[in-house]
Amino acid sequence: MPWLLSALLLGPPAQASAQALDRAAAIAMRGNPDLPATFAALPYADPQAPKGGHLDLSLLGTFDSLNPFIVKGSAPLVMRNYVIESLMARSLDEPFTLYPLLAQSVTTDAERSFVAFALNPAARFSDGTPVTADDVLFSFALMRDMGRPNHRLYYGKIAKAEAPDAHTVRFTFTEPDPELPLIMGLMPVFKQASIDRDRFEETTLTPLTGSGPYRVGAVDAGASVTLERNPDYWGRTVPFNRGLYNFDRIRFFYFRDANTEFEAFKKGLIDARFETDPGRWETGYDFPAARGGDVVKELIPTGTPKPYSAFVFNTRRPLFADRRVRQALIELFDFEWLDKNFYHGLYRRTASFFEGSVLSSSGVPADARERALLDPYPDAIVPDVLAGTFRPPVSDGSGRDRERLKAALQLLDKAGWMLRQGALVNRETGRPFAFEIIVATREQERLALAYQSQLKRAGIAAQVRYVDAVQFDARRGAYDFDMMPYAWSQSLSPGNEQAFYFGSAAADTPGSRNYMGAKSPAIDAAIAALLAARDEDEYVSAARALDRVLVSGAYGVPLFHTPGQWLARWTRIERPQRASLYGTLPETWWRVPGK
Repeated sequence: MPWLLSALLLGPPAQASAQALDRAAAIAMRGNPDLPATFAALPYADPQAPKGGHLDLSLLGTFDSLNPFIVKGSAPLVMRNYVIESLMARSLDEPFTLYPLLAQSVTTDAERSFVAFALNPAARFSDGTPVTADDVLFSFALMRDMGRPNHRLYYGKIAKAEAPDAHTVRFTFTEPDPELPLIMGLMPVFKQASIDRDRFEETTLTPLTGSGPYRVGAVDAGASVTLERNPDYWGRTVPFNRGLYNFDRIRFFYFRDANTEFEAFKKGLIDARFETDPGRWETGYDFPAARGGDVVKELIPTGTPKPYSAFVFNTRRPLFADRRVRQALIELFDFEWLDKNFYHGLYRRTASFFEGSVLSSSGVPADARERALLDPYPDAIVPDVLAGTFRPPVSDGSGRDRERLKAALQLLDKAGWMLRQGALVNRETGRPFAFEIIVATREQERLALAYQSQLKRAGIAAQVRYVDAVQFDARRGAYDFDMMPYAWSQSLSPGNEQAFYFGSAAADTPGSRNYMGAKSPAIDAAIAALLAARDEDEYVSAARALDRVLVSGAYGVPLFHTPGQWLARWTRIERPQRASLYGTLPETWWRVPGK
């Protein structure tokens, strides 16, 4: 769900200011923070929002753990921020800027070769014990050794971690890194005495002890999680938190399918939902509460890159190792027919990994910096992508476009595949072209079955396999799939995490997000240039170069995106009119008194 972005954003981004910081209250990736040191509240929060009441939300799937910081298991991502806090907090109204939370100040040098945080003396865990430098150092070592792959990657760049005193921590880097001070500021902080290090990597339904505004209450394994406000929450007056976390209780109910989830919303059992089905958005909200004004629908604009959603090829499979094969399967995806017949024409086709932002290469020819960066890798770039004229194939919308079929078969023929009695087979071995698409929701299944039908026209046998959320996560994390749907969400400041998403080293690291298995020197070079950029122009050029290589690689069948957030809510729940760049966030909402 889009609102989970605030829980998922553990750190992206790219270049830094050369300004030395001396116990600054905030730190930005590039330039200066937008808000002054004396800011009263975030611009997308209402500090006058009433406190109290409850919020009931829904999620699809299930869970078998309460620890989202390890590879094993499937855990509610809302544990992050709501229960477990970090040294600093990220404003979702700026590309990448952090403001004080557990730490009240941050210090680094012009080269960003180290970072030091001074802890807020008032910071407390939910059991009332103080947050100390030892807890921070313990958390660092825990995440470095046992955390998810992205944590291990980032924290492996720390040469020395130390605590000059009980309320100060300092991290010295193996080499200067403009992003690393911010990444360390977003490190989750655990209470050392509550963690059994020997068992940390095991799935568990025992809640972690955090310092956040909520504590875990009732847990119905796989079905629901209740968060209860900590009445003694230490950070309720911290400026960053004013107007946030307004409910006394938040319950997250898990549903196996979207139809059941929607029926629960219609009955008033769920307070609000972000709609993802355009058909339902267009026709499904014609029920009494919506007609009577008790339920409202809102399209909320966002200012971030649109997620890159795709049917992802696993190029570790020999079947998908040839780019011509992947391009052929992209040709066979008839978006125009699907959008008209399935989605009421509400979607937009995605053509870039940074769609809708200045970082996108779509419609923009490569500049001199990009060309210099990409010249050593001529085979990695498609000419029209370099020229900025590339768009995904456009069909005639009939569902039986012969030109698209012809183009696909020509590509397959060059790759060694031929039609024989209506089936696509390998010219040398006679092996049929067959693969499996795994899905975890009925909506994904519906789309995959439609694509299956389109592939059949070329003699391709695609089997669609519906699996539960836990199995899907396990197979995805182990790269045990041929094709699957996935969406990469990007920020306005991509950086180190791009290596975790697309870098060659991540292709063989279980749990990374390089699901396609890309191993491209051109990708690695573009990511390195992104991290080394020293001004905005260099940064944008590097991001566009990365985008061009990824698009040229044809690593997935590009799908589509919405023009913004589709939010439906009962009017007993209110939100600030001003949304963040990432859209509206449940932590900014409140319950209308008396409703």
